[in-house]
Amino acid sequence: MNGHQVYNDVFLDAKRLSGDPAADEFIQHVFADNGRKQQLQQWMSGKSGEKHFGLLKDTYHDFAFINHSGDLPLWAKPRLIKTGASFFARHSEIIMSLLGLLSLPYCYTAANGAMVLYLSELIRKQTTKRLFDTALFVWEVMGPDAFGKEGNAYEEILKIRLMHAAVRYYTLQSNKWDSSWGSPINQEDMAGTNLSFSFIVLRGLRMLGYSISQADKEAFLHTWAVVGYLSGLNEDLIPANMKMAQQLDSAIKQRQFRVSAHGRELTASLIGHILEVNKSKATANDILGLMRYLLGTEIADMLSINAPELPAYKLSLIRTINFLKGFKPQGDSKQNYREAYAAFKLQNPELNKRN
Repeated sequence: MNGHQVYNDVFLDAKRLSGDPAADEFIQHVFADNGRKQQLQQWMSGKSGEKHFGLLKDTYHDFAFINHSGDLPLWAKPRLIKTGASFFARHSEIIMSLLGLLSLPYCYTAANGAMVLYLSELIRKQTTKRLFDTALFVWEVMGPDAFGKEGNAYEEILKIRLMHAAVRYYTLQSNKWDSSWGSPINQEDMAGTNLSFSFIVLRGLRMLGYSISQADKEAFLHTWAVVGYLSGLNEDLIPANMKMAQQLDSAIKQRQFRVSAHGRELTASLIGHILEVNKSKATANDILGLMRYLLGTEIADMLSINAPELPAYKLSLIRTINFLKGFKPQGDSKQNYREAYAAFKLQNPELNKRN
């Protein structure tokens, strides 16, 4: 983890040229043989579990990163991971909403990085399924026992790491990639995505009126630091605290955020999905107004999120209700998580087919 790195252009320019060498080498090895490739594809689509996870490790024990894919980094603190999971369990419903209202569009503003998503066409043409896949990943890595014997975090993270390497492979083979954008799914973009699921979510909660202790902030950030490390993110791009996260976010935003047609198209697909699955009493203008508030006018305009400003009385009401939630008894975090995850699956039949 990094507590003192200066995130300047020289440092981040080098990170844009780097993907995930260990995973990239593995994918090249596997894809060189059709039988190996089909075997990996079957494994990737299989149901996670201890036996299933062990299958890949046994098959490819010569690859160190796969051998160690079930090991926490030396700096990981299980106590903080447990606290981070409890925090997620208490706020899971709003955190999952913030991924769509804030985290994902935030990522789409990074024009060069978003080009990978645009070229793969998956987000645009299979929006609902891909967003459900992302949601499922978050639920799995933030579970109360995610990194324990009963959890699936290690395997789900490895699947994402291998999927990213496969996307890099296919993107570079497509002849549609411009090297001036950096490497597809490069280290800087991976760092930005990790921040959008951690630091930016905490910012969103604060803007919505939630009162969050410093201990909970650090624990949530730490859990996502572990996820980032296991996903192949360089340790010098993993902030050790909120202050470093703020500095890295500012540097990436200044370097990468700008108007792009593909960023706007990805955002339009996302909004279409959000409005389609909305079962609340909130109107389209309310939802888009909330997105504009969370993202800020500058970024919302870059993404062409057009809606009237959310009325002050509605925003005040949201913030007051959320503030008062902080005084409720916390209850059992494992039960909170199980109930919230079950409710999420009921809302999304696509997930039930996979579990």
